[in-house]
Amino acid sequence: MNSLSLGRSPSLAFFVALAVGTWAGGAWADNVSVTQSDWPQWRGPQRDGHAAAQSLLESWPEGGPALKWQSTEMGSGYSAVSVVGNELFTMGSSETDCRVICIDASSGEKRWETAVSRASTSDDYNHGWGGGPRCTPTVDGDQVFVLSDVGVLASLSKSSGVMQWSIDLVKDYGGAIPTWGYSESPLVDGERVVVTPGESQFMIAVDRRSGEKVWTSKQANAPAQYVSIIRGTIGSHSFYVTASKPGLLAFDVQTGDQLFSDAATGNGVAVVPTPILAGDKLYHTSNYNAGNTLLKLSATDSGVTAESVYALNDKTMQNHHGGVVLVEGVIYGCSKVNGGVWMAQDLESGDKLWEERLPGKGSGAVCFGDGRLYCYDDKEGSVTLVEPNRQSYQAHGKLTLPRQTDLPRDKGAIWAHPVIANGTLFIRDQDLLFAYEIGR
Repeated sequence: MNSLSLGRSPSLAFFVALAVGTWAGGAWADNVSVTQSDWPQWRGPQRDGHAAAQSLLESWPEGGPALKWQSTEMGSGYSAVSVVGNELFTMGSSETDCRVICIDASSGEKRWETAVSRASTSDDYNHGWGGGPRCTPTVDGDQVFVLSDVGVLASLSKSSGVMQWSIDLVKDYGGAIPTWGYSESPLVDGERVVVTPGESQFMIAVDRRSGEKVWTSKQANAPAQYVSIIRGTIGSHSFYVTASKPGLLAFDVQTGDQLFSDAATGNGVAVVPTPILAGDKLYHTSNYNAGNTLLKLSATDSGVTAESVYALNDKTMQNHHGGVVLVEGVIYGCSKVNGGVWMAQDLESGDKLWEERLPGKGSGAVCFGDGRLYCYDDKEGSVTLVEPNRQSYQAHGKLTLPRQTDLPRDKGAIWAHPVIANGTLFIRDQDLLFAYEIGR
C-alpha cells in the first residue's frame, strides 16, 4: 500500500446535532437525529454541495491546514469520494478495469477493491480530456452503487466489495455513451436506483436489490449528459429532475410522465451541473453560452407547472462542471465568463453581486461547510477558504496540493470535486488523494 500517514490528531469527526431530518431514499425523514458528519453521495447528504453539520476551522494558517495523509493508489479518472463513518469510497481505472475502491478514511489504507467493468478506451468516447470513471459512489445502507464511464451500473456490498448485480445501460437499455463518458452518480430513492441511459429510455429506475427495471420516464428521447438526478416534491407531486441538451426535464416519480421542461440551459455541447431545488424554486446553470435559469414551480391537480423567473446568459453564471451552491439566497460558483471567475449571484433576481478572477484561465469546483465556501481551482490545484458574502470575495486561507498527478490527462484538469466529511477535507487528482485536517 502506497499511502503515507502524516500524523493525525484525534478526529472531530463525530458530533451530536439535532436536525430536522435525515436523508432517506432521496427525501428527508422528519424527527431523526443526525449523529455523524458523513458525505454519502455526490455533492453531499442532500446533493446540494453542502456538508453535514460539523465544527470546522473558520480560517487557515499560512500554507493551509495540516495534511493528514496522502495516497497514490486511486487509479485514473475524475470520480470524487463518498465517506460514511470511517470508510471512503471512490472509483478509478487501471489499464484493464474500472474499479470501485474502499479505503480507511482516517489512514488512507485500502480495505477492498472490485472491478465492475472493463476500462474505457478512446474508441468508446473522447479521451482528449482524460479517461476513467467520473461517477461518485452512492452509499446507502449496506450497498454501494456506481456507474462506470462506459455505462455499467453496479451494486456492491459496502463491507466486502462483492458485486451483487450489474446492468449495462447501453446493451440492456439502448443508451449511448456521451461524448466524454457516462458521468452521473446514481440516485437512491427508497428501494429504487435512478439513472439516465439516455435516448428512448431516457431515465430509468431499477430495484436496488435485484437490478430489475421498475420505472421508466415517458415523453422524452434525449442523449444522456453529465448531470446527476435530484428528487423534488411540489404539493402532492414528486418528481425526478435532470438536464440534457434540450434543457431541464422533470418526470413524475410514480407514472414516469414528463411534468415540465425548460430549454434555457440546454446547449449542443455539454450540460453538466446538477440543478438546485430551494422550496418552489428550481435553479440551473450550464456553460457554452447557456447561462442560468430560475423556475417557479407550482402544483396543479394534474401535475406541476414551471414558470420562468429569469433566463440569463450575458456576463453572468455560466458554470462548466464545478457546480454551484446556494447559501442564504446567494448562488456561489465558478463562471466561465471573463476568462473564468468566482461569482456570487442573487438567487431571486439573478443579479450578479461580485466576481473574482481565477489565477489562471480555468474553472473550479465548490462546496460549503460550517459557514465557509471551499473553492477548488482546477488548474492551480489550490483550495481557498472563502466567507459567503453578498458584497465581496473574502478569503480566509489557502492550500495548494503538494503535487499533481503524473498520469496523462491531456487537456483535462483537476476535476474531482472537493468533499468535506468528519472534519476532513478530501481532494483528489486522478491517482492522488489528499486528506486535510480542517476540524476544530
